[in-house]
Amino acid sequence: MNYQPKTKITFLIVAALFLGRCSAVMAQTKTNVDLEHLKYTVEEAPDWTNLFIRTSGTGWFGADGIYLIPADGARSKGGRASSKNMFIFSDSMVGEVNDGKLGPNKMVHNTVALLNGDEPKKENIDFKWATDADGKPVSMFIPNTPSVEKGEYFWLGDGFYNTATQKTYIFGYRMKTLDPKDDWSFRQFGTSLIVLPKGSKPPFKDQQQIETPLFYKDQGNDGCFGLGIFVNTKEAGAPAPDGYVYVYGVRGHGNMIVARVQPKDFEDFKAWRYWDGSTWNTDMEKALPLIGGVSNELSLSPLPDGRYILVYLNGGMGSEVAMRIGASPVGPFGSVHKLYEAKVSNPKYYTYNAKAHPSISKPGELIITYNQNSYDFTNQLKLNPVLYHPYFLRMKFE
Repeated sequence: MNYQPKTKITFLIVAALFLGRCSAVMAQTKTNVDLEHLKYTVEEAPDWTNLFIRTSGTGWFGADGIYLIPADGARSKGGRASSKNMFIFSDSMVGEVNDGKLGPNKMVHNTVALLNGDEPKKENIDFKWATDADGKPVSMFIPNTPSVEKGEYFWLGDGFYNTATQKTYIFGYRMKTLDPKDDWSFRQFGTSLIVLPKGSKPPFKDQQQIETPLFYKDQGNDGCFGLGIFVNTKEAGAPAPDGYVYVYGVRGHGNMIVARVQPKDFEDFKAWRYWDGSTWNTDMEKALPLIGGVSNELSLSPLPDGRYILVYLNGGMGSEVAMRIGASPVGPFGSVHKLYEAKVSNPKYYTYNAKAHPSISKPGELIITYNQNSYDFTNQLKLNPVLYHPYFLRMKFE
């Protein structure tokens, strides 16, 4: 369910002081950029939220881990509207909900939904999952690379359609539950790259999987890349393209790091470079945290005035959907600004993992999501089968 580790408050306070000094070092060519002021309003977007509330029928009725992949690769839109968008989810619920009551159901570890156009219309969205030989729901993507151990499954990171290779790439986190009785006993064992050839359709039987080095294994300071992607290319609609794909990661407790690579070299990990605070380094171990306190899913999007907006849930878990303004894809970044205080209707619920989705955002706005879950998931789902789904916000620029 893409749970987050419990935040270590003391650690984050110390890290924030340290990383604030790091941000000053990271200023590149851009100077005198206003990193604090932006005129906007934020409101709930029930038209989008309602698209994912399934109160009756059989099929998909909840998930987290929501990312969005435009089929034409136009992530930043650039004035173009994508004709097709694919939502990807991590832990997902498939089964029956009738008049608000839960029937037979099963959790699978990932699913997708195909949206025709960029409007929140129920007739335009189709939820997809794989099935086994008996017709029962199973995960769409299941780890199958050489080092995979029994019991591993994928939670999905960000993904994008690469116009240079004409393939869709999705980051897959190789997870394993160590104690079936403990929902919090999960552990990550690696990061894979799921590769879909052009034209591939669910259940993606033609998928390929590549093991990557983009995973930190050290005790207490583990982490990985893939929690957010910014495609800074002309083909993706970026307003100031430099030709690179920026891939964000997290290390330790909410410390954001970044790598970049040209689209044509995306599968060549020797071509990847990691920001060390002053230059792009070949050594992944030298990746320097840009800021602290981010969630394990986030987004970086260009603003019309040449700045960038980083959207995440402050502290990883909590209620504050937050943003920082950046001068470049690697910063420096301004201070934390609260966009929205997420509300829950039950003290056993919690919210996590906010991010923006430019490809379904109209000019002058930014569509943002965050996830809702429960500490007492199994019991609460019986009482409220629609508790587990993304919530949408609409940020309007003035």
